[in-house]
Amino acid sequence: MNEDRRHILSMLAESKITADEAERLIAALGEARGSAPYVDKASGAPLNRPKYMRVVVDANDASEGPTKVNIRVPMQLLRAGVKLGSLIPAHARDKINDAMAKEGIPFDINQLKPENLEAMVDQLNDLTVDVDNERAKVRIFCE
Repeated sequence: MNEDRRHILSMLAESKITADEAERLIAALGEARGSAPYVDKASGAPLNRPKYMRVVVDANDASEGPTKVNIRVPMQLLRAGVKLGSLIPAHARDKINDAMAKEGIPFDINQLKPENLEAMVDQLNDLTVDVDNERAKVRIFCE
């Protein structure tokens, strides 16, 4: 355990900071070193940084038969795409935001930054996909 992490845990033990503050500080330490801390929520064990985002669809329609889809997207591709997004001129980003708002999508492309992508990846564990076919199973996860 490094000295910074030990100091944060010491402040937590002495009730100088809350558990949430300690968690944010430890996460900031990981980001400063270039690797966000991925932790199993159930066990608290450290996980490797996700390399792929997977989308798996398994459906069995009575009239069309079984359907299987398995998409594996390298996270590096997503990270590179986010970095390339910074090259979009400001007036074009405004047009994109306006077009998305007209379609009812509340998304600001200006907020798409590499550091935000890692936060989105962390939230994939809580992602739920509803499908209107009771025989279809859709899973989206990182590995």
